[in-house]
Amino acid sequence: MPNDRRNRRLTPLWRAVIEIASIIFLFYSNLLMGEYTASNGAGKTLAFALQDILTAKNFTIAVISALIGHVLFETLRRRI
Repeated sequence: MPNDRRNRRLTPLWRAVIEIASIIFLFYSNLLMGEYTASNGAGKTLAFALQDILTAKNFTIAVISALIGHVLFETLRRRI
């Protein structure tokens, strides 16, 4: 029984971690797709594209966006 209570307390934390990680993944996948548009030039390697998008500024934007997204999802989840 005590283990079951502990699992229930961790469930919202794990849901938050999964939602935030998913939003960060979508953010970076969108940036990566943008690296391969016609306007960005042809012949880019994956390593160059990753180096271009994996910056501290992009990570900060991703985390802030993910936190805002998580708050919005939780708000909608509670209202619906």
